Amino acid sequence: MTTSTPGTASKRNEASPAVLVLEDGRTFRGRAYGALGETFGEAVFNTGMTGYQETLTDPSYHRQVVVMTAPHIGNTGVNDEDDESRRIWVSGYVVRDPARIPSNWRSRRSLDEELAAQDVVGISGVDTRALTRHLRERGAMRVGIFSGPALKDAPDESALLERVLRAPEMKGADLSAEVATTEAYVVPAVGEKKFTVAALDLGIKGMTPHRMAERGIEVHVLPATATVEEVYAVAPDGVFLSNGPGDPATADLTVVKAVLERRTPLFGICFGNQLLGRALGFGTYKLKYGHRGINQPVQDRTTGKVEVTAHNHGFAVEAPLDRVSETPYGRVEVSHVCLNDDVVEGLRLLDQPAFSVQYHPEAAAGPHDAAYLFDRFTSLMSTAPMEAERA
Repeated sequence: MTTSTPGTASKRNEASPAVLVLEDGRTFRGRAYGALGETFGEAVFNTGMTGYQETLTDPSYHRQVVVMTAPHIGNTGVNDEDDESRRIWVSGYVVRDPARIPSNWRSRRSLDEELAAQDVVGISGVDTRALTRHLRERGAMRVGIFSGPALKDAPDESALLERVLRAPEMKGADLSAEVATTEAYVVPAVGEKKFTVAALDLGIKGMTPHRMAERGIEVHVLPATATVEEVYAVAPDGVFLSNGPGDPATADLTVVKAVLERRTPLFGICFGNQLLGRALGFGTYKLKYGHRGINQPVQDRTTGKVEVTAHNHGFAVEAPLDRVSETPYGRVEVSHVCLNDDVVEGLRLLDQPAFSVQYHPEAAAGPHDAAYLFDRFTSLMSTAPMEAERA
């Protein structure tokens, strides 16, 4: 939800005041960064110290205003290689100390120029530490950023707050179709083709099918609205459920349940983990302030190994940690758990080839501790035909 004045960023914005208004009335003042105008969304914070370009272009951030906890943002500028999708998806951007001059051999333009070119309203010079502490204590909430004419036309801050309170909440938002591809496309396998995967695009990041292609998988990326017939028309050896924005309680589970009924190997990440959880009969709930960053510790309970992982989720699956659960599709266990707060970070079916994780094993940007999960998916597809014959 952005109304902005295109092409009005860079040095011209340094003297332009901007105001950030939270739905509980807390206000932060700073300078305009990116486009001038107004924008609304859910205020969340990201704890990553690198990877801002990948963050901005992650479709899971659709309709969110991202606060960066790292103080210096924009140092390496923007290049033409690191985008995770076709555009910037954040509704707004909040930084403390933006780089005045980017410095990197791949840089093509500054971050504020890119934000302005894509009409993304931001604010700089904000005490992001104080803002982050406020969101940790009070929880993620609606927010508005105002600069330029949008700020000049407002009689006072109470008028700005009224506009924030009219913005829609994230709970109950059905957003996957807004960010997903509208046409199916294929990411070819690198080298010899070993498997075919139907990937349901719920807000997929570009690195995800690339990680599968590296393992000899031909990936057919399908729209979020794809039917069961369209999924199986590609003769998949496995089905992948991607990350994406919004409330999982709004999603249609028809495809997920059909895949489970047919016992096709299934792998889901982030939003896909939540959809698998709901298809199995578990509930989902909104976290107070979510997990967003590239430094989240997670334990793989099947091996005992602790991984540092990349996260971007505001909802989680509600499943018991202390026991195996019986579901219509067989037994299920919580395979991964966040060591910060015991949030469910993964599910594994014990009686058929399906599993999921709440975080991002493609890690763009981020650590590669969880890359083995793509190998685990490959192993499932290798053994599934033999298991079917024995059954």
